[in-house]
Amino acid sequence: MTRTKEQSAAALAGKPDFSIISNEKLLQLYAAMVKCRALEERVQILFPHSKLTGKRGAVSQEAVAVGVAIDLLPQDTVAASPGDLIVNFIQGEPLNKLFARLTARAVRPSPAAQFKRASNAAQANKAAKNGKIALAFSSNGSGFSPAALKAANDRLLPILFVRQTRLLAEPPRGNKQTGPAEICGIPVIPVDGSDVVAVYRVATEAITHARKGNGPTLIDCIFEPSEARDPLLQMETYLTRKGLFSEEGKHQVAAVFKRELDDAVEAAAR
Repeated sequence: MTRTKEQSAAALAGKPDFSIISNEKLLQLYAAMVKCRALEERVQILFPHSKLTGKRGAVSQEAVAVGVAIDLLPQDTVAASPGDLIVNFIQGEPLNKLFARLTARAVRPSPAAQFKRASNAAQANKAAKNGKIALAFSSNGSGFSPAALKAANDRLLPILFVRQTRLLAEPPRGNKQTGPAEICGIPVIPVDGSDVVAVYRVATEAITHARKGNGPTLIDCIFEPSEARDPLLQMETYLTRKGLFSEEGKHQVAAVFKRELDDAVEAAAR
C-alpha cells in the first residue's frame, strides 16, 4: 500500500518504523567518516585560505554528510553549500578532480545558484517521474528562504533540505526546539548532527518519502554547544558496544585512504 503524504509526514515526525541497520552498513558509515575526517584535515593543511574549503567548526560535520549522502544514487543531484567538499566527496567526486579544483582556485558557486540547480533538477525529476531526487545543503548558519520552501512544497518536489544548526549556549525563552514541526507545510525533522546513525535513519526515511512523490522534507541537524561531541569518537563508542570496532580496522582504512590522498594531491600538482 502506497503511503499518503500525511502518513509519510507522520512517520517523519517521529514515528518511523525503522528497520535495523546491518553491521555491514554501520561499518560502511564508519569507514566513510574516517575518510572524510582525513580528507578534511588534508585540505585544511594544503589550502588553509581557500574560499572553497570553508572554515572548520568546533564540531566536524562528517556525520551529516555521510549520513545523508551515502546511499544516494549517481543520478541524484546534490547542491552543497560553498566549502562543503566533504559532501562532494561522499557524492562521488573523484579525489583528483577535487584537489585539481582547489589547486586551480575555482570560483565557488553562490548558495543561490546551488539552490536553483537543486530546484531545477527536482522539477525535471518530478516531470519525468524517474524516482530521482535533489538535495540542498545549508550550513554555517544560513538557511532556506520561506518562498523557496513554499514553492517546493506546493509543487511536491522530490527534494530534501538539510540544514545545520548550532544552538546558542543559552537559547532565548520560548525558542527551544521541542520536537518535529513544519515550515511552509514541509516536515522539519530535528536530529543530533553528531550522530551519524541517527542522521542516516532520518535521511533514509526522508529520501524514500521524496522518491515516492510525497514531496520535500527539511532535516535540521542540530549541534549542542555544551556537548561538543566528536562524531567519529561517538561512532567508535557505538561500534564498540556492538562489538564491531577495532583499532586495526580503523588503521587499515586510514592507511589505504592516505595513499589515495597522496596520489590525488600529486596528480593535481602536475
